[in-house]
Amino acid sequence: MANHEEIKAKINSLKTEINRHNYRYYVMDSPEVSDAEYDALMRELKGLEERYPQLVTADSPSQRIGAAPAEAFGVVEHPYPLLSLGNVFSKDELIAWYTRISKLLEVTQFGFVGEHKIDGLAVALTYVNRRLTTGATRGDGSHGEDITRNLRTIRSIPLSLPREAPPRLEVRGEVFLPKTGFHRLNQERAAEGQPLFANPRNAAAGSVRQLDSSITARRPLDIYIYMMGYAEGRATPATHWETMEYLQSLGFKVNPNNRRLADIEQVEGYYQTWKERQAELPYEADGIVVKVDQFDLQQRLGDVGREPRWAIAYKFPATQGTTLLRDIGINVGRTGTLNPVAILEPVTVGGVTIRQAALHNEDDIRRKDIRIGDNVIVQRAGGVIPEIIGPIESKRTGKEKEFSLKEKSREIYRAKRGLTKETKTPNNTICPECGTEAIKPEGEVMYYCSNAACPAQAQQRIEHFASRGAMDIRGIGESQSAMLLREGLVKDASDLYYLKDKKEQLIKLERMAEKNATNMLEAIEKSKERPLARLIFALGIRHAGEEMAEVLSREFHSIDKLADASREELLSIPTIGPKIADSVIAFFQEEENRRIIERMGEVGVRLGVRSAEVRAISNTTGDRSGQVWDLAEALAAVSRFTAAVFVR
Repeated sequence: MANHEEIKAKINSLKTEINRHNYRYYVMDSPEVSDAEYDALMRELKGLEERYPQLVTADSPSQRIGAAPAEAFGVVEHPYPLLSLGNVFSKDELIAWYTRISKLLEVTQFGFVGEHKIDGLAVALTYVNRRLTTGATRGDGSHGEDITRNLRTIRSIPLSLPREAPPRLEVRGEVFLPKTGFHRLNQERAAEGQPLFANPRNAAAGSVRQLDSSITARRPLDIYIYMMGYAEGRATPATHWETMEYLQSLGFKVNPNNRRLADIEQVEGYYQTWKERQAELPYEADGIVVKVDQFDLQQRLGDVGREPRWAIAYKFPATQGTTLLRDIGINVGRTGTLNPVAILEPVTVGGVTIRQAALHNEDDIRRKDIRIGDNVIVQRAGGVIPEIIGPIESKRTGKEKEFSLKEKSREIYRAKRGLTKETKTPNNTICPECGTEAIKPEGEVMYYCSNAACPAQAQQRIEHFASRGAMDIRGIGESQSAMLLREGLVKDASDLYYLKDKKEQLIKLERMAEKNATNMLEAIEKSKERPLARLIFALGIRHAGEEMAEVLSREFHSIDKLADASREELLSIPTIGPKIADSVIAFFQEEENRRIIERMGEVGVRLGVRSAEVRAISNTTGDRSGQVWDLAEALAAVSRFTAAVFVR
């Protein structure tokens, strides 16, 4: 039996190794191990910490998962205020700012640093004895909220620092939600009838200000450190640029798009570059931040009010515009949702021409009192389809028409088939693509097409199945999935795994050729090894987003067990409510869905966790010390869907 010191040394070794892999993955974007290898290390650490709870420390990577709800946030006093930035909106205003500070400094030659002004939430992180002790919001600049527990869940924030770090250090950064995460979060909230976040900043702020830090842990938050607040006990660099390099060497995540700029003309060039490339950014940014590089010059310039003289925000053009709402159409989503979409008079917002915008649901249209023919305010944010904020009521003429999902769905269906208005159609809301009567479950805001063979759903489901957050099949996007369906090569997601027998037909498709076809087939083959949670998410079960897919994978270990789960079993899981339970049961009651899964299993798609993973999960979710599972026992626990998975 290992002694206490050996166990402590092993735990410290695991913590060091996992922290290094976290840094490589979340900060450097350059992982050194596979997900499975990382998971094995984390399971080993958690297993030891469960057996020796007295050795669990706050800086352990196992503590990022979130804790029980807190009663309230405490107040943190900032030793040095977190200041706000002044704004400029044109080159003339930038030059005016530069002229003012040049006169104050009595020099004209000095350097700058350009950074992106990310739309997130500013926080201050304090490390004492090289461990994260406090994380706080900006608040009023002098006092902020203590959100330490929530910030610990963000994997790009180091919980401890190397020995060369100062004994006491404060850094400041911007917590943000990437565009993809923001889009996904709003999709899930819309499907559940919850209010949508207006922009990524609101989403990030709402995420880190949860009283239940486990909610924060489930959201894909990230951070970029943008300055050092103060350091004690060790000398630090004399310029902002060198300080950021120094902080990066300590393990902090620094934006790779930051640039050292020699003069004000280079500042303008940096701004123009990112004004044009703003849409390419994985996060929302509304401008750049320009900082005088040398700290001695910053100190000489000082502050004015609540703003530093040595920094300025140079804002991008507005991301809102006004235009005419010409009509409201209906798109059918992958889960059958009937989604109203605004058809707009083209308008340029933030350098992008917008012709359509999201309207979410009929109740939302009525709440905002949006009518066909209105002049409306359009917002482009989060890298998603732009949305309508509301109408400009003062411009109404009286000719505007209220929207009816029922009438519009029947109108679109007739138009697609060349039918006259007199042609008899169901008297209720219908699917505009297939004509099936749409249903609206009690307590929900969306109408759904219940036809599993609806052609509109088929394309969206295949596209979702192949998407990056699901099975990650590169080379199958919107146009490819539409083409494969149109040419009759696939009818559902399971058909993707049988395309290898149709390679000659693939090669003949438009813009395909042999190389693209080979790459697509290799990506499909590789996707067979995706974890169970990714597959559950890829299947497109209503209300089962990425977070819920992880929960279902962890609780049931196989598609087979999940398919046979009762409502009571599902509701016994703390994070699952009636809506999700009913949705899971309804999905697996559809014979077509079971057929699709069985066909995937027949060609080797991974439909369950492996035996080693079952053993590890079991050992960490109950008192299983000394218990050993073998392959035969693991196989006995599963049946028709998953048996083939373990023997591969």
